Amino acid sequence: MPIVKINLVAGRTQEQLRGIVRDVTKAVVKDTGCQDSDVHVILNEMQPDHYSVGGILKSDEK
Repeated sequence: MPIVKINLVAGRTQEQLRGIVRDVTKAVVKDTGCQDSDVHVILNEMQPDHYSVGGILKSDEK
């Protein structure tokens, strides 16, 4: 049972999240030969003020 964890900064639409889950599942099935129903995808959405790159919070980016 493959488990895929994806960390994202919050802000994507429900349709975008569906696309990510669909595409990741297809890739895992293709590369492992498992069934779709065996693939677990966990999306962890972080608030922009809880994530930084280079010392700058994503919420402070312009």
